[in-house]
Amino acid sequence: MHKIELLGVTHDRDGFDCGSEPLNLFLKQTARQHAERGISRTFVLVDEATTAPKPIMGFFSLNICQIKSESLTPQEAKKLPLDVAGVRLGRLAVAKAYQRQGIGKTLLVEAMGKFIDIFNSAGGNGLFVDAKDQDAKRYYEQFGFMAMASNELELFLPIKTIQEALVVGVNQ
Repeated sequence: MHKIELLGVTHDRDGFDCGSEPLNLFLKQTARQHAERGISRTFVLVDEATTAPKPIMGFFSLNICQIKSESLTPQEAKKLPLDVAGVRLGRLAVAKAYQRQGIGKTLLVEAMGKFIDIFNSAGGNGLFVDAKDQDAKRYYEQFGFMAMASNELELFLPIKTIQEALVVGVNQ
């Protein structure tokens, strides 16, 4: 059975390889430091039956963000104040051995759920992500992310879309 856990000392960060050196290095060298400093939180997907050090199947990191509403699409911006709060999906990666098995979608749905937890406590307008390239952009767009007016690789998933996606997922 797979389980999402907050990154900790029981996880095998050194054994993780997603094929992207910047993402590997983030997990291995930066993620725990960011957590200790309150910059972001990183969550890992593991097989709960494994013992420490637990191999990491994939991970994502989240942090609070604030943007100017003018950087959103005009349709979204007109409904919002000048400064918009949200959550940034800073990184998302799947280990090579688990790629093309739906793990990325699982991680993204978990990230949406974490956003809803934050939204229910503090509000926010959506989930933001900086796609590293056009392939990543297309990946996120299939889940409803929209390019922001300010930069086509900055994407936004509105709260309403997240809520609808999670309700559909629960009812399937």
